[in-house]
Amino acid sequence: MTYDKRNTVIALLALLGIFGVGAILSIWWTVGNTSFLAGGRVAVVPLRGVITDEAAFTRTLDGFREDPGVRAFVIEIESPGGTVGASQSIFEAIRDLRDDDDRPVLAWMGDVGASGGYYAAVGADSVYALPGTMTGSIGVIMEFPNAEELFRKVGVDWEVVASAEHKDLGGYGRSLSPEDREILEELVSDVHEQFVEVVSDNRDLDRETVRGLADGRVFTGRQANELGLVDGLMTLPETVDLAGRMAGLGADPRVVRPREPRVGLWDLIGGLSLGDARAWIGSLAPLRPSAPRLLFELR
Repeated sequence: MTYDKRNTVIALLALLGIFGVGAILSIWWTVGNTSFLAGGRVAVVPLRGVITDEAAFTRTLDGFREDPGVRAFVIEIESPGGTVGASQSIFEAIRDLRDDDDRPVLAWMGDVGASGGYYAAVGADSVYALPGTMTGSIGVIMEFPNAEELFRKVGVDWEVVASAEHKDLGGYGRSLSPEDREILEELVSDVHEQFVEVVSDNRDLDRETVRGLADGRVFTGRQANELGLVDGLMTLPETVDLAGRMAGLGADPRVVRPREPRVGLWDLIGGLSLGDARAWIGSLAPLRPSAPRLLFELR
């Protein structure tokens, strides 16, 4: 092989090596700080803020679930709850992981893990909290504005053409009739009973015991521990250590978390992150006419 050909081959191999390393780093950056570059790890999956959409959480959980290097999961909950549908979807994602996978799934609640946040937590193998964690709030709430009197005062007529008597139930333009209220109370009662059943079945508590606790009241972590709503009191690092020991990784295991979204040029120029923009848009939602919403939410 001539000198020039040898240099060309070396250059091509070096280039391929650079591309290979770049591809690995690109995957690592996209997926997150995952464990294919190291030994087994504990995945800490955060569930924070008001629960209105399950997509981001379930996508993150599924990503870690598919990683064979993740040997255990800790769901880190800092949430007062949120909408019924999203809370139930997140619970089901955690429960399915628990039931279909041999890896330990632990839930830990920080300052608050109440209502829908607690609903999600009971899908795990075990639930832990701090002594002062605000939890419980097992109940359902439905609320919506009634602007009938306001419209009358400002001279606005609210016209509705509906296919059936109760199609506009909960609309801004009229008060609830006694029959309307009875319908909504039955709906709330049904969803409340679903909450009771989920806690009873997943915490191995008698139905009547849970019903006695399911009046919407908030418990401290210590009270919840005494009542059987959680399995113990510990910090997040202690919960991660426990998950590591259960998975055979020993104490102080390696931890993997989802990466925070990268800041783009628009964020630097405008000073408004995508999350901030979404939160602002979401805050306008109550200003739009909409159907009544059921909430598992601490109030």
